Amino acid sequence: MRKLIGAILIILLWNACKFNSADKKTLPIYGERRPVSKVVNGQTVVDTLYQTIPPFKYINQYGDSISDKNLAGKIYVADFFFTSCPSICPIMQRNMLTVYNTFKDAGDVSILSYTIDPKYDSVKVLKKYADKLGINGNMWWLLQGKKDATYELASKSYLVSVRADNTVPGGYVHQGYFVLVDKQKRVRGAYDGTQPQQVAQLIEDIKTLKADTATNN
Repeated sequence: MRKLIGAILIILLWNACKFNSADKKTLPIYGERRPVSKVVNGQTVVDTLYQTIPPFKYINQYGDSISDKNLAGKIYVADFFFTSCPSICPIMQRNMLTVYNTFKDAGDVSILSYTIDPKYDSVKVLKKYADKLGINGNMWWLLQGKKDATYELASKSYLVSVRADNTVPGGYVHQGYFVLVDKQKRVRGAYDGTQPQQVAQLIEDIKTLKADTATNN
């Protein structure tokens, strides 16, 4: 009988530990990864090197030069759009407003919206679009840059498909993902920006990253 009670106690304790470890949510890290060896305290250990968003440089709706350095120490959400988009972009931007209004006073959360039609989306056009959305300040930047560089950044780094296509309304096709990037510039999630439920999940995941001491170090 004592052995049986002991076995039960061990099972209950194991389940409790399992529950506590699962209770602390962590987000996955997306993209390529590779093992790297390094010396720590005289011993060689193997660590994981994760894919990160590479350096970039754009112009925002205020005409200011914005680079990856402006995102140092920040969690941010990225998406791809164009101001004349007749399909999903208006829905995406309305949903992004929910993210903006939730974190606009946080200080460590930003939003980047990259235009995929930089020829039409001048600084003046982007500013007018931002004003129409009701966004101001430096929490949400609408970014214009070289088209080829933007498309490469979208597909290779943010893992979002974009392309020009004259056979569709608006002339462009792009996925409507909101991509979550942590303070180490690693992709931590992708959410359908046209679906309020997924945007609500994005907001919760941002809160998870903000509370993650490992991510914030």
